Amino acid sequence: MKNPIIDKYDTKYGSIPFSKIEMNDYLPALEIGLINAYNNIKKIKSNVEPPNFTNTIEALEFVSEDLDKVANVYFNLYSLDSDADFKKLAEKISPKLAKFSGDIFTDTQLFDRVNKIYNDRENLSLSAEEKRLLDITYNSFRRNGALLKDDEKIELQKIDEKLSLLGPQFSKNTLDGTNSFELHITDPIRVKGLPESSLEAASFTAKNKGYEQGWVFTLQMPSYLPVMQYAEDRELRKELSLAYGTKNLGGEYDNRDIIKETIDLKFKRARLLGYNTHAHYTLEKRMANTPEIVDNFLNEIYETAYPAAKNELEEVKALAKEMDNIEDFNSWDFAYYSQKLKLKKYNFDPEVLRPYLKAENVINGVFDVANKMYGLNFIEVNNVELYHKDVTTYEVRDNNDSYIGLLYVDLYPRETKRSGAWMNTFKVQGLSNGEIERPHVLICGNLSPSTESKPSLLSFDETRTIFHEFGHALHGLLSNVRYKSLASPNVYWDFVELPSQIMENWLLEPETLSLFAKHYNTGEVLPTDLIEKVVKSQTFNAGNMNIRQLSLGFLDMAWHTTDPKDIGSVEEFEDKINEKTRLLPKTEGNTSTGFGHIFAGGYSSGYYSYKWAEVLDADAFEYFKEMGIFNKEVANSFRSNILSKGNTVDPMELYKKFRGTLPNSKALLKRDGLI
Repeated sequence: MKNPIIDKYDTKYGSIPFSKIEMNDYLPALEIGLINAYNNIKKIKSNVEPPNFTNTIEALEFVSEDLDKVANVYFNLYSLDSDADFKKLAEKISPKLAKFSGDIFTDTQLFDRVNKIYNDRENLSLSAEEKRLLDITYNSFRRNGALLKDDEKIELQKIDEKLSLLGPQFSKNTLDGTNSFELHITDPIRVKGLPESSLEAASFTAKNKGYEQGWVFTLQMPSYLPVMQYAEDRELRKELSLAYGTKNLGGEYDNRDIIKETIDLKFKRARLLGYNTHAHYTLEKRMANTPEIVDNFLNEIYETAYPAAKNELEEVKALAKEMDNIEDFNSWDFAYYSQKLKLKKYNFDPEVLRPYLKAENVINGVFDVANKMYGLNFIEVNNVELYHKDVTTYEVRDNNDSYIGLLYVDLYPRETKRSGAWMNTFKVQGLSNGEIERPHVLICGNLSPSTESKPSLLSFDETRTIFHEFGHALHGLLSNVRYKSLASPNVYWDFVELPSQIMENWLLEPETLSLFAKHYNTGEVLPTDLIEKVVKSQTFNAGNMNIRQLSLGFLDMAWHTTDPKDIGSVEEFEDKINEKTRLLPKTEGNTSTGFGHIFAGGYSSGYYSYKWAEVLDADAFEYFKEMGIFNKEVANSFRSNILSKGNTVDPMELYKKFRGTLPNSKALLKRDGLI
């Protein structure tokens, strides 16, 4: 039976033929993929030859290639461009995928074959990558119930099937809650203080939504953040702040019950598998290994950052008192008066950078950085099918004209796309159908779009987002392994952010900014004095920025180390955890109900990894600074030891091979100006 999702893609680069795929193709493709995968399992189990690496471990690596294609296309588009009907398919797709995974890992015959090979591993002639795949395959069975009794295996599968539904529902609620809010304003007094770029975008949005005049503000970041930073109308800031904090707290898109059911199921799952908590289960496959190590790590930074954050807050509050006699300083005041204080201290308003940060120029800038470091060239192509007209695609080649992969770039918000920014893959690098395939990678954002009169002009933070996600993209593009399951960026979660976060450092280097930061009208290069102000202002409110990240890390670990029977309401639990890092009065609203990273993404018990990777990236970039930020020798070492190796080697060993030593957290605190 032919199906455009599963059939061999007769397209340039073997890219996905999006135009041929219709919504009613997904469920039939899923059934074909499942039939083929289960048949492949039968072949492995019925093989009369003694189990060996090729007929069992490698065969399992390729057991579900068709099914993987279906899941990859569906869940990418679920996030990128989907309506309610498309999202509803997840209710049928997710449980079947979860059941299939459970059927593999709880299959006694399969595990017996894997176990025999694993127990004889010292006597086998395997490459380092094959040994790694064997080790990971064995532990995947163990960690997914292979050692359980039959009734326990059934219970585990039921839990996994339920969890497979909850994540997409949480994500759908978050998106719908975000999209359901809009604030139409016609009074010019209420929008006083907002930058021209923000007002123009809000006017553009109003027209698109059918209003003849005025401005429409939403909870999408390019609309929301300028209000919080610049709107003089305190009530406007308060209204949006409360709307953002409560968008999934109560009402039609309430996520509280999903949270409680999710943590209950994850806790039960961990206990069933012999772990104290979900965090203990998760961290077994992380550089940080145990909850205690994570807790010590977060607290080490907290001890320095919290006093600094309190001092920073007092300085902001003093300015609010001085300027507007604000006595009841609150969360919707912090970004606004921080911006005023930054302007006062550094004579610098980040908005003056926008004209120099045209989105296309920023993209070309990161391409130039990749060329100077790794000899990569990005050529825009028009012969690759797109899932949406806003997407741009690039063929990636090295200086020897060798094909590296495809890069899809999707930068702007739309109501069919989830919020935030991320990188993902349409095709992972590695062996498929007997050939090593090159990757197809995408980077996505929800950045300031163009308007009727201006191109997309980015804030400095949005520019940083592009550098961050492009770092992930390089990780995927430069992967050079045999087996897809070990390819970059399929690495430990507290290692995966190193390639992305280290890229942000180049943005603060004058040598980098001079490559692309040019005025969109005049072509003038970003003036040296502005570059100096950008660099000097980077440590502004660093204590508060650290505490914000630490608070999310503490909250994540609390949800996943606490017995659910000891948790009352979502709000009370969060409030209790936040006491440690709270700097401002508690207000109506909740972080957990919109915390998609841990309840609808891969970061449960792993949000600390952003901070962990900051330590790695600060320490690693010190090496680049010492040797030259575009030093080819250091860049090649980073590529060969970090970017290309995927999960074929323990990440700490990879880091030590690159850096020569273990990472040191002092590099981060020093960079942030905290020591």
